[in-house]
Amino acid sequence: MDITMASSLVFQTPPPPRNQMFRKIPRVASPLVSCASTSSEAVVVVGGGIAGLAVSLALHRLGVSSLVLEQGRTLRAGGTSLTLFKNGWRVLDSLGVGDELRQDFLPIQGMVMKSDDGRELRSFSFDKEAPGQEVRAVERRVLLETLANKLPPGTISYSSKVQSVKAQEKEGTLLELEDGREILAKTVIGCDGVNSPIAKWMGFSEAKFVGHCAFRGMAIYPDGQPFESSVNYIYGRGLRAGFVPVSPSKVYWFICFNSNSPGQRNTDPSLLKKEALDLVRDFPSDLIDTIRNTEEEIIIKTPLVDRWLWPGLTPPAYRNGVVLVGDAWHPMTPNLGQGACCALEDSVVLATKLSGSIGKGQDAVNQALREYTNERWTRVFPLTVRANLVGSLVQWDNPLVCALRNGVLIPKIVRLGPFLEHTNFECDLLEPVASS
Repeated sequence: MDITMASSLVFQTPPPPRNQMFRKIPRVASPLVSCASTSSEAVVVVGGGIAGLAVSLALHRLGVSSLVLEQGRTLRAGGTSLTLFKNGWRVLDSLGVGDELRQDFLPIQGMVMKSDDGRELRSFSFDKEAPGQEVRAVERRVLLETLANKLPPGTISYSSKVQSVKAQEKEGTLLELEDGREILAKTVIGCDGVNSPIAKWMGFSEAKFVGHCAFRGMAIYPDGQPFESSVNYIYGRGLRAGFVPVSPSKVYWFICFNSNSPGQRNTDPSLLKKEALDLVRDFPSDLIDTIRNTEEEIIIKTPLVDRWLWPGLTPPAYRNGVVLVGDAWHPMTPNLGQGACCALEDSVVLATKLSGSIGKGQDAVNQALREYTNERWTRVFPLTVRANLVGSLVQWDNPLVCALRNGVLIPKIVRLGPFLEHTNFECDLLEPVASS
């Protein structure tokens, strides 16, 4: 539901950071300064996004230290909001940050589905049709800050971009950084996103463009936003949009549209806003109002991509102490709202398996990584394929298909509870290990 979860029901088979001070470890060198020294680490996490910080925190709570390499000078504030379902919240609870985040974000009570002329097609209540479900839209910036602030001082190394990766047999993996530093790591966890250099080094192909692009933004209402706590979806022909309240003063919105190519990167904020408004100029006024209440700098446009992990055709997610997590391994389209949720799931599964193998030799580590890969593949591959197919179906612009969708499928056939079964995920609380 980061772009639209409800669309799949039809075919049912940044402002400044809240905390300006972030920890920087003393050994971080300026990107302009060469430093040829080599240091050794047991566990290095490449990437300080949601996956990287979550896996580092999970390891920390299980008594395993790690070093997180983040290429930016601070935590990445890009992106707007993401929607987390109950599986994501189970992981955040296990990491000890769930309740803290719940204080900042509204619980979503239901869903309203409309046609592009504003006619209501169907509404749902989560309590009635999906008991036990928990849905909240979360600001990406706040989630990152919350995870980072639970890590020990010195865990995150900023301005640390990996330039090359070299296997060193039994010694581990050598990471050469852009500023000249070298780190010899026994275990490397690649959490470096869709365009992951670690995944490329392991032999993975680039994520594939799926034929759709998306606008995303965050509307700000200083005097309070006027909407009920529901997800609102609007369906057109080859075009869909929606919005969801995030907090009493913020509303997340999205637009998804067909495109023959990813297009050129547009960095002019005013042009992005104009393009977004032009796309939905005939959509209901409440959606247009949210876009107009969005600062130009907060609007982003991205192509949607994914990677299908065909058995036998794609490499395994681990190789001699190196492993992938989240988008670095299994980027998926946002049609099921499971990209961030699956990355969070990855983090606790990997940390739980890996924590028992540290210090027992490379064979034990590789066995833990193999078990993680096998367990998670059966979860993420079907979700990636399903998200892709759902997006392809609901992006059709055939008028007969759209009429069938609006007149029959949504009003009479859609069922919420069975569809959300993929959000069932249980994990134990990761109890903190007391410092000696």
